[in-house]
Amino acid sequence: MADVRFEHVTKAFDGVVAVNDLTLHIHDGEFLVLVGPSGCGKSTALRCLAGLEEITSGSIYIGERDVTWLDPKDRDIAMVFQNYALYPHMTVRENMAFGLKLRRTPKAEIRRRVDAAAEALGIAHLLDRKPRALSGGQRQRVALGRAIVREPLCFLMDEPLSNLDAKLRVQTRAEISKLQRRLGATTVYVTHDQTEAMTMGDRIAVLNHGVLQQLDTPQALYDTPVNRFVATFIGSPAMNVFPVALRSDGEQLRVEADGFSVVLPPALASRARAGGDGTLLLGVRPEHLEVVEFAERVGQDNTVRLPVELVESLGSEVLLHLTGPDGVIVARVDPRSRYRAGDIAELAVAAESLHLFDPQTEMSLA
Repeated sequence: MADVRFEHVTKAFDGVVAVNDLTLHIHDGEFLVLVGPSGCGKSTALRCLAGLEEITSGSIYIGERDVTWLDPKDRDIAMVFQNYALYPHMTVRENMAFGLKLRRTPKAEIRRRVDAAAEALGIAHLLDRKPRALSGGQRQRVALGRAIVREPLCFLMDEPLSNLDAKLRVQTRAEISKLQRRLGATTVYVTHDQTEAMTMGDRIAVLNHGVLQQLDTPQALYDTPVNRFVATFIGSPAMNVFPVALRSDGEQLRVEADGFSVVLPPALASRARAGGDGTLLLGVRPEHLEVVEFAERVGQDNTVRLPVELVESLGSEVLLHLTGPDGVIVARVDPRSRYRAGDIAELAVAAESLHLFDPQTEMSLA
């Protein structure tokens, strides 16, 4: 396997910049996820790495080789597409072996690799079937198997689970993660689904408008987002963000908005004083709001009362949609909550988990 490097890579289509000055180092054996909303440049970046798009400027390296201008067949990569791209007239075995045959790999070696990959993916019993006789999940495994038998330096996966139903998507993403760890293969995985990104990646690169916003581990992205975009993109339901005013309360510093007033813990108060001129953006995740009755820590400094607009019961948790200072605030609360639409919910705010952002730049004050 090998590491992968993007060095100041830009890709423009007719003057529209899809990838803007991307510099990124993917370590040997790492599972890196490129994530972002539709049109953010993640698939374009992957296609540039694969050689399916010529870059406008910059360089791409796989291992020590500069592959910027190499044809896809010469880059020693294997790509798994969203639509599987299987040949309908070939059996599973023939589909998996096709690339090896083109490379004139000996027949015995082809059989060994195909049998080993099929066994690892649990599709050995399907080798003589054709794609039309397979389920969506089985077709996806065949597509993965075809990539695995190549034994490439790097695996590239472009939204490979997007055509699967929700249950099968959860199952298959776990299988891909386990398989990647068993193979120790450098993998670059593209998705718009932040849950996929959080559960699968060793590190995640968050893109928006072609620009890399943040590169870090899933937990670090969740705990310390660098800006409002990353904060609201990572986590589900999304972080609540709204403007607040700063007010000194003796030695304490309080953030206030209509119906919302919380004392900041000392470390956050110091950053607010240093970065604010009286107004900031406050971020609070839904899971950091809890019904007072079930909260671990409750005090007058961290309790708010907000009207309930909608209640969504998900079995293991309840989502309260509340009338907030600047629109709807969502709280993920204990399923024992008995609030109904029209009630006033009393909630404890986990003040130590609050986030502050500059209202002009939307950068974190952390």
